[in-house]
Amino acid sequence: MALNRMSAADAVGKYIKDGDQIALGGFTVNRNPMLMIREIIRQKIRDLYLVVHSHGQGMELLIGAGCVKRVELAYGGVARFAPTGHRFKKAFLDKTIEVEDYSNFHMTLRFLAGAMGLPFMATKSGLNTDIVRRSGFSAACRGTDRVPEHKLKVIDDPLDPDGGEVIVLPPLKPDVAILHAQFVGDEGTCRICGLTFADIEQAKAAKTVIVTCEEIIPEDIIRQEPDQNSLPHFMVDAVIVAPFGAHPTACHKFYDYDPVHLNLFKNMAREDDCFADYLNEWVYPFDSQEAYLEKVGIRNLLKIKANSALGYAPGLDRR
Repeated sequence: MALNRMSAADAVGKYIKDGDQIALGGFTVNRNPMLMIREIIRQKIRDLYLVVHSHGQGMELLIGAGCVKRVELAYGGVARFAPTGHRFKKAFLDKTIEVEDYSNFHMTLRFLAGAMGLPFMATKSGLNTDIVRRSGFSAACRGTDRVPEHKLKVIDDPLDPDGGEVIVLPPLKPDVAILHAQFVGDEGTCRICGLTFADIEQAKAAKTVIVTCEEIIPEDIIRQEPDQNSLPHFMVDAVIVAPFGAHPTACHKFYDYDPVHLNLFKNMAREDDCFADYLNEWVYPFDSQEAYLEKVGIRNLLKIKANSALGYAPGLDRR
């Protein structure tokens, strides 16, 4: 199978449109598909419906740039740099986005249900919590624009003779899943090293899968360790080669997160004018990953280079 390799600009233009439901891979400051996120912003895609596990820098940028209408998530923040994302929090308080929250486990189960073609997924996790008691989306939007008719339902456990209860969760079937991986074979087999979070479930549930990666390697090499591979080639619709494509978030084995840049973002994301300056300096000017990395600078990239055995950068000043 021929690899469908393309640029980030072409991938956004071909596969992503206003109003799409988008699943973002990665977790807080790990493996956010930042190259694709910056390109979505540059192309001014609007009214996106994000469905994520626990997301950070990428979601912050999309929300702050006005690309997002609705979010279903477990957590939104940039780890210790902004435990609740500044742009996410402001948009929520200003009611410019609609938000529905679940637990991390719930979101993973919902993607798994979508991947398996199930009408719902049952769990006992979350009973007697505010996740069950409170709903973020309005009643008016329920059942429209792919919003589930119910956030969830608590029902009698049909297999429990003692009358226990279970939560049933609606499946997620996003239009597009966007992931960043370490390696892709030259026929499309995808390998994510380290923690995969909910990326694999997201990809299997989605109609279209876009993968950015650090390296393309021969297919006969990547298939020598099939137990290490994450997605088969026939599930991957487009591949974009993007060294440092997750920067300023981390990519296990290749580079750590960039504390200098994330501190810069934290300070600039608090106020609208400063955030606009960030977009004008770090998003809009670049029509290629190479131009973006030139702006970051080789010295800063070398500081976050990962130790190949440990997978992260020991001794990195993370303050």
